[in-house]
Amino acid sequence: MEEKKLDINSLIGFILIGGILIWMLYMNQTAPEAVEEIPEEEVVVTPPETAPDEAEVASFQASDSAAVAQAQSRLGAFGYSATLPSAKENGTTTVENDLLELTFENKGGYISEAKIKNFKTYDSIPIYLIRDGNASFNLKFSTNDGRVLNTKDLYFEPSVSKSGENTVVSMKLKVSPQEYLEYRYVLKPGEYMMDFSVRSQGLNNVLSQSEPVTLDWKLKGYRHAKSISYENRYTELVYEYGGGDDDYLGQGDRSEDEEEDISYVAYKQHFFTSILLTDTPFETGKFVSENLVQDEEVDTLYTKAFASTLPLELKGGELNYNMNWYYGPSDYKILNDYDRNLDEIMPLGWGIFGWINKYVFIPFFAFLSSFLPSYGIAIIVMTIVVRIVLSPVTYKSYLSQAKMKVLRPEINEINEKYKDNAMKKQQETMKLYSKAGASPMSGCLPALMQLPVFYALFQFFPSAFQLRQKGFLWADDLSSYDTIARLPFHIPFYGDHVSLFPILASIAIFIYMMMTTGQNMQNTQQPGMPNMKFIMYLSPLMMLFFFNNYASGLSLYYFVSNLITIGIMLVIKNFIIDEDKIHAKIQENKKKPKKQGKFARKMQEMMEQAEQQKKGKK
Repeated sequence: MEEKKLDINSLIGFILIGGILIWMLYMNQTAPEAVEEIPEEEVVVTPPETAPDEAEVASFQASDSAAVAQAQSRLGAFGYSATLPSAKENGTTTVENDLLELTFENKGGYISEAKIKNFKTYDSIPIYLIRDGNASFNLKFSTNDGRVLNTKDLYFEPSVSKSGENTVVSMKLKVSPQEYLEYRYVLKPGEYMMDFSVRSQGLNNVLSQSEPVTLDWKLKGYRHAKSISYENRYTELVYEYGGGDDDYLGQGDRSEDEEEDISYVAYKQHFFTSILLTDTPFETGKFVSENLVQDEEVDTLYTKAFASTLPLELKGGELNYNMNWYYGPSDYKILNDYDRNLDEIMPLGWGIFGWINKYVFIPFFAFLSSFLPSYGIAIIVMTIVVRIVLSPVTYKSYLSQAKMKVLRPEINEINEKYKDNAMKKQQETMKLYSKAGASPMSGCLPALMQLPVFYALFQFFPSAFQLRQKGFLWADDLSSYDTIARLPFHIPFYGDHVSLFPILASIAIFIYMMMTTGQNMQNTQQPGMPNMKFIMYLSPLMMLFFFNNYASGLSLYYFVSNLITIGIMLVIKNFIIDEDKIHAKIQENKKKPKKQGKFARKMQEMMEQAEQQKKGKK
């Protein structure tokens, strides 16, 4: 499976986490611190065409000859479809199951409304993925008499039937009672996924064999969430190609891409998704994503506009494609249960970050939320467990910090003694570390080990469908921002509201930094090192601004995590680590002969040679 690219949202997360980790690494050196997949055999297959309906034939024969002639001059063989009652009525057909309500338009034969029944928008309006012309599905084809036609402009004849518990909607674009292009939809109980087939009968002498049939699918994503800018960050076009690889278009104003061997295309709208899947991969695919939110105060209806162009291959002069439509939640469990690689639509992070989410945090959070009284409490409990699991790593980091603190007076002496000789200063410092059995890197590694966990959680909370519209304390929706005050104006990058959880998280991380920094922040900034005082103030400020429009569940996690970290630090500092014992141990280590490793010995030899060459030049 090809790893996904690092998008701007992930980059921002890395900057936030990276700023905190840079500070931590520096301080280590300077201070102490429910749906099942449908088996193939259950797919409803269109029965062989029987004799044409007698009433239809009679209607055709009795049609006004002038109207037929006019339609045929304009549409050729497909002029017949324009003479049928379905064209004159311009009607619709509506079907539903317990999850979806779908409306099909005679003109174009495609779905003109797709309503997800059991969910509402942030302002209590039913969730529509398709409505009022925001989507189109079109086949563009050529005929043997030189015409170029589009199915979106032609009229299909609808029929609805039952196949067991399944509802079958057949939309036929006819050139005669028994020759047609058919869209066949099969809606099943309890499913967001429906079967969809495109097939033709008797059109091998009508369709041009030299010109390709092109499928065009377009959709403009409706806003469903409180913050359109936040929702837009997680709205993207995802596609699978090459037999299992997946990719997505970026978050720019306009992104385009082209790939081969396409097996599905998904228009993901943060918490809801429209997906077209095919059993016979499309030979190529061209994709376009356009950002429709240039100003979040003005552009409040749509998030992004998506478009896909896919070729359909004629076999024996006919079309025959078995596909599926999915209209439903962007829920990892639902998508993963189809076993068609749809879980890759979820932005859980690339590489190890995604694995941690899939195999640790998603199942663990599902387990906690299955018996705890609220999702907010589940977040708190999961945060506590994560911090406890990472506590040995935290202990090693603090132990390294304590050792470095004990050595600080001797390091300062070396710095003063060899202040004019950087090479000698480095040599003596390395000797001191080697004799004392301490190393700055021993504190760096534990901090780096926590990065995959921190970043995985940063990706997990915005993607957790379970949190959508679930309240906790003053937050009415853990998947969106909490609000304690409305501002009469809009602040760039901050918004028109004040969220409390980001404020609490920022205060907690600032207190933690102040506690671990202590008096060492007053020391002179070492040349070449990052300005840690600047980072100490910048990190909480970035969190305050950036997370004001983020999911309150994520801010809750960071708030609780920082509180627990402060508590662990105080316990380790006051009850576990004894600096006097550490000092005595270091002094004992310094008296023992220390056997150098090959790498350390080689480094020391190189430094000594460099020092001798420097003296020789003088």
